[in-house]
Amino acid sequence: MSMTSTDDEIATEQDTITAIYKRFDALREKADHRFSSAIQPTQVSTPGGKLERNIRAQHFSERAAQLSAAEHGLVIGRLDLDHDEHFYIGRTGLYSEDYDPLLIDWRAPAATPFYRATPMERLGVRRRRHIHLKGRRVVRLDDDILAIDELDDDERQHLTGEAALLSSLQSARTGRMADIVATIQAEQDRIIRSELDGILVVEGGPGTGKTVVALHRAAYLLYTHRDQLAKSGVLVVGPNATFLRYIDQVLPGLGETDVVLASMGDLYPGVETSRTDAPFAAAVKGSLRMADVLEQAVTRHERIPPGSLKVTTDRDTYLLDEETCQRILDETRERAERTRQPHNRMRQFVAKKVLNELVRQEYERLDSVLDGIDIPLEADDEEDRDLGELIDQNALYREFRTSPSVREALDILWPELTPQRVLTDLYTDPDFRAAVTPQLSQAERDALHRADATAWTISDVPLLDELATLVGELDATINRAERRRRQAEAARSQHIEEQRQLVHDAYDVAMDMAIDEEVTMPVDASLVLERYHDVDDRGFLAERARQDREWEYGHVIVDEAQELSPMAWRLLVRRCPSRSMTAVGDIAQTGAPDSPGSWSEVLDPVAPGQWRRGQLTVNYRTTEQIMNVAADVLAASGADAVAPRSVRPDGEKPWAWQVTDDELADALPGLVREERVHLETGTMAVLAPRSRIDSVLASVRHACPEATTGDDENVLDAPVAVLTPAQAKGLEFDGTIVVAPDEIVAGSSRGYSDLYVALTRPTRRLGVVATGPLPDGLAHLR
Repeated sequence: MSMTSTDDEIATEQDTITAIYKRFDALREKADHRFSSAIQPTQVSTPGGKLERNIRAQHFSERAAQLSAAEHGLVIGRLDLDHDEHFYIGRTGLYSEDYDPLLIDWRAPAATPFYRATPMERLGVRRRRHIHLKGRRVVRLDDDILAIDELDDDERQHLTGEAALLSSLQSARTGRMADIVATIQAEQDRIIRSELDGILVVEGGPGTGKTVVALHRAAYLLYTHRDQLAKSGVLVVGPNATFLRYIDQVLPGLGETDVVLASMGDLYPGVETSRTDAPFAAAVKGSLRMADVLEQAVTRHERIPPGSLKVTTDRDTYLLDEETCQRILDETRERAERTRQPHNRMRQFVAKKVLNELVRQEYERLDSVLDGIDIPLEADDEEDRDLGELIDQNALYREFRTSPSVREALDILWPELTPQRVLTDLYTDPDFRAAVTPQLSQAERDALHRADATAWTISDVPLLDELATLVGELDATINRAERRRRQAEAARSQHIEEQRQLVHDAYDVAMDMAIDEEVTMPVDASLVLERYHDVDDRGFLAERARQDREWEYGHVIVDEAQELSPMAWRLLVRRCPSRSMTAVGDIAQTGAPDSPGSWSEVLDPVAPGQWRRGQLTVNYRTTEQIMNVAADVLAASGADAVAPRSVRPDGEKPWAWQVTDDELADALPGLVREERVHLETGTMAVLAPRSRIDSVLASVRHACPEATTGDDENVLDAPVAVLTPAQAKGLEFDGTIVVAPDEIVAGSSRGYSDLYVALTRPTRRLGVVATGPLPDGLAHLR
């Protein structure tokens, strides 16, 4: 296509894009106006009127938010079909004032050919056009001609949309993940649209788009299975907070907001931590053996005191001998196992058994007292009187129940526990730790010791969550929750008939909104009623789910899944008992010292027979020149893995620079300046071992004062980020300098994996600064 014809095509598309944005602005303004009107104070007093007001306010608020989120890159592309039909694909669906479709939502079935059509299977597509926008201006068009007769054998082997992929990757990164819906490969698309049930493992090496697949799958599932997921949402778990900041705008940009983004350190309410344990301690805590250790730790608190347990009240002193205490504990444990009740829930059962025993002993005492008193009987009393007629049994139970001594006895036999208390005892009390860890070696027990037990680490979060399941809520919390449950049930019963009547009003409102808002998806009346009735008393789904440890998500997506320990997987299964998950990762990139050798080793313990695998084989992020270096390191590591094929052969040659330790501080600023000149506006990272982060940052700041580290929440907005390989996982930069690769390799038993991760972060330029000998795989790099 000539320059003139290209300009003409861009101008033609610009006219269409301008018209689409004009309609977009009108719809957003209408939603904003209607939201403002809906929240104005009114004199509405009928239940139906209040319901309609709440529904409309919430709907228009969400609609305005969805439109705002979709504004950037609103139009993705265009499909030209056989028989001269065409339509546009975008981040949300729009209709004209005459209800003609202006934009097809990218997740709608009609948009499927935009991702799946190939020269071998055209799906009725004649041409696929990728439309690149800068703001609201068309800056470039990329066309894929899919008429098979026009392609030779070599062209048939090319990736669908490869030209658009490669050109998009030549543009500089902005610090946030490029939203590349328009360039999703057919290989990725099949995974994105895979069925909801079971665990789908998405395996792929660096640069294969695993994260893009995961995030777009979340949006697609929320769209396709809305009825199933609208009430439960989707949890996306990333490797660290920096990564979550990197992708936190992608899902809202696709129009989906019922998503919780979290790292493992955030998944226990009340604890937010980025602290890490030493590798050996983390491996011990992550081991599946800890499930038995924690169960034993809880049981260890259920104890029988030596000798008899003395209970003193205003009435008398009572003794609970060892046999009685053992019987109470045995009966309680048997019942707990049968009913699957946690420890704290069974305290009431223990209390009942103790009170029964005390009442029995009090009856015996009173009976003995009465036997020693000469009480004249009436003529018609031939037998002793029943003590039950002489004693108010309920009053006796109340008296014992409120006795401090009885409470002390309960605290000895069956104390109320919190996850924090049990884990603190395990970490700080060596005798307690030895008693509950017979399956651990002494070195493993010592690794669990920590003086400040409450300085929680990421590895502690799955243990706290496991303990929360074992111990349950405290009595006071249980009682409050039970009262709330009963009150809610009473309110529900009281208003059930009213709600049946209101559903008719909700239906009318839903239909009005579906028509007025020109949305591509009709609003279901029953969903509107259930979701928005008394909406002012409810928070948004993501906020509520984040604070509720027992929230059950409809789907969980895990990025860098190879890094999760067996105990972390147990936590995720509790968050999603249906085991509807997407696990994204690469076994070759794991940095954990106890890393699994296969996905079956990871998933069979938690989901036997319930997982399947999808593979991404093509690296479209990293240049061939960089990937060749990384592949040599992967081979040197001895890993049973093959680096993915890169489709970017036009990259720049990686370089290496040898300096001494003393020379590093002076050499690094100049190298950083030189790289920034080559990268122009692109992003850059300097990756180093953790032990060198502070000194490397100080040196880099001589060249770039705005440089910062992964501890800074704004690190992704900095022109140069100084990170460890672990902090850089899942991120990408235009250029990367790797410092002291030999120390990265020596830093852990998985050091070569860490180096492999570091080498595969850049998309354009890679440099290595060595202070020691280059590791195997890098020796030829000069």
